[in-house]
Amino acid sequence: MTPAELRRRRSAAQLLAGAPRLDPAGAVARLLAVQAQDLHMARLALRARGAARTADAVDAALTGERSLVSGWLLRGTLHLVARGDYAWLHALTAPLSAATTRRRLAQLGGDADAAEPVIVRALAAAGPLPRAALGERLAAAGIRAEGQILPHLLAHAAARGQVVLGPVQDGRRCFALTRDWLGAPERAPDRGAALAELARRYLQAHGPATARDLAAWSGLPLRDAHAGLAAIAAELAQDGDLVDLAARSAAPRRLPPRLLGAFDPYLLGWRERNFAVPGAHARQVHPGGGIVRATAIASGRAVGTWTAPGGVVALAPFTPLATTVAAALRREAAAVERFDR
Repeated sequence: MTPAELRRRRSAAQLLAGAPRLDPAGAVARLLAVQAQDLHMARLALRARGAARTADAVDAALTGERSLVSGWLLRGTLHLVARGDYAWLHALTAPLSAATTRRRLAQLGGDADAAEPVIVRALAAAGPLPRAALGERLAAAGIRAEGQILPHLLAHAAARGQVVLGPVQDGRRCFALTRDWLGAPERAPDRGAALAELARRYLQAHGPATARDLAAWSGLPLRDAHAGLAAIAAELAQDGDLVDLAARSAAPRRLPPRLLGAFDPYLLGWRERNFAVPGAHARQVHPGGGIVRATAIASGRAVGTWTAPGGVVALAPFTPLATTVAAALRREAAAVERFDR
């Protein structure tokens, strides 16, 4: 498979090729999960896929509709998922997340066992609360919650199934009790069925890909990735080391230029990303420390980075852009500028 064909197919799977319009929850469900430690960038990911014309549309899905929810799921990182996908993804990933947060809290001097009942009582009494308010409750109870201890305490409570990141109130993300925000817990599928669903849904949004790609993206062991793919083998088509859903529609020949926010799924979904980011410019997009910068793409390939100081998009192309690409990215920039108004 040529790099150009791989870019076309993966861009189409990622809803970056002019796919039918979806609402925020529909787009997130198609992508399975959108990295969301920075909620604004998660909103921009949906904008780039035509699923949200304003930031408020995403916040409405989180707050009013409750069709989206955030949790520390894949790789122990905050991800935005459709409400119906939360329970089974949590069941798959929570044991690893809980173990990771407990190890980190032991290093930081945090006490997850003491903190959890305080967090639960505060949310039961006051309803959804922002992180700072929960930190105050913990401090008042004599529990250390300064610095990085607090987010790890909250992540551990989420891994234990007690809390989720639900509504946005006054511009702040708030925590809520899982039972209050999502209702009675759903019965999660058995692990084999969940791994099969993970593999199927991963390929829906990332195919063609490999088992190593699935393991890297999900944070699960490679054996789990192999097990999930083996369970859906009858649904797959293979091309060398790559597999994809056999029922996939043909990818379009042309891909529109897009402005992607930082941590966009298209820049994070595979173990190797050189199909989308030229090696000569990899450090400009992935400078290290887990950072992925906001990026301009054309024909599925990174052509620059961008920032928005003062709400005005400033594009930094790697090389001079073709006239048609530059014009398309100016239109994208105008749409990004309108997005938060």
